[in-house]
Amino acid sequence: MDSSVSQKKKAFYFVLLMGLVSLFSDITYEGARSLVGPYLGLLGASAVVVSAIAGFGELLGYTLRFVTGRLVDKTRKYWFFATFGYAMNLFVIPTLALTKHWYAAAVLIILERVGKAFRKPAKDTITSFAGSHLGYGTTFAIEEFLDQIGATIGPLIMSITVAQNIKLETADAYRKAFGFLLFPALITMGIIFIARTLVPEPEKMEKSQDKVRSAKFDKSFHLYLISISLIAFGFADFALIGFHAQKNNILSPALIPLAYMTAMIVDAFAGLIFGRLFDRFGIVIMSVASFITSFYAIFSFGMTKEAIFLGAVLWGIGMGANESIMKATVAKLVSSEVRGTAYGFFNAIFGIAWFIGSAVLGFLYALNRYYLMYVASLTQILAAVLLLYLSVMAKRKSST
Repeated sequence: MDSSVSQKKKAFYFVLLMGLVSLFSDITYEGARSLVGPYLGLLGASAVVVSAIAGFGELLGYTLRFVTGRLVDKTRKYWFFATFGYAMNLFVIPTLALTKHWYAAAVLIILERVGKAFRKPAKDTITSFAGSHLGYGTTFAIEEFLDQIGATIGPLIMSITVAQNIKLETADAYRKAFGFLLFPALITMGIIFIARTLVPEPEKMEKSQDKVRSAKFDKSFHLYLISISLIAFGFADFALIGFHAQKNNILSPALIPLAYMTAMIVDAFAGLIFGRLFDRFGIVIMSVASFITSFYAIFSFGMTKEAIFLGAVLWGIGMGANESIMKATVAKLVSSEVRGTAYGFFNAIFGIAWFIGSAVLGFLYALNRYYLMYVASLTQILAAVLLLYLSVMAKRKSST
């Protein structure tokens, strides 16, 4: 009993430490993400180009995770992939301050996603080991909560920095803000080295009884992948939302990061709530979240400040659910020995759908923003229905 309590406490503190890694890393790249859309626009990129860059970056970042996830399982070098990935993920961001053309900025934006591809399967697998003690939904919810605190602080810092440099040209004010992000990047790497020193073999935290579960991807898992693909397809990147707000002069340059910050605040609490509910009620909670999120595009691509901020709230609910419940589901379905591969496969499918969806949504926006609204809402509703069906299947299976 005492040993079990001790292991649970150790797992809890480790999750908090990894949450701090997420917090400071999110200050860095979510701060930058709040401005990359408008920044690319100022450098001469069109709506289609902005959406394509965001989508291609996500595609590469997600599909590469299938490769890195398999390498993580094969080598068991969890910390190597996490450390190397974070270094690339974070240190390309301040370099945006040196760019003068949209294609140079695009290369850095894509490299940032590649860095995330290296570290994400390893980081999720490391965190999941502690989840066997705390509950997977709760574990990823705690990490997501701290993650989104950083994602809230980052855009706020960008907004303040841009406002303080308002006398400069807008692009130069953005460059000043990007340069400042070097500091949280350095703090992140410091915390990673501390965590690695304290827990050099995180796989030893996994409960032994959790290692005997099946690693097979059954029909339910494939149906689950279809569901999350629909969610990804219809979930517009905030870069396009920011582009819309700037192009139509709905929000000022300083208010765009605040809209993103609003989404991140909602994301933090939504992830915490949905994660806890997931441990109690299961996948039906994901269906509820998808249905709520289905209305985001109607407001995010509206023509008033109020509509865009309401859209940011709904967008944040979707992000919170995606970042906590989706990963928790994968952890419950497969054993620790192949969890890196599972996360890599899951993320690759999600990324392909997001890339195709980003390109389609950008094209639809260029034609007529209402087309984007219809498609985005429909895909989220279809996902909600499919997830509800999966929930019913799971209940029937457990009762037999």
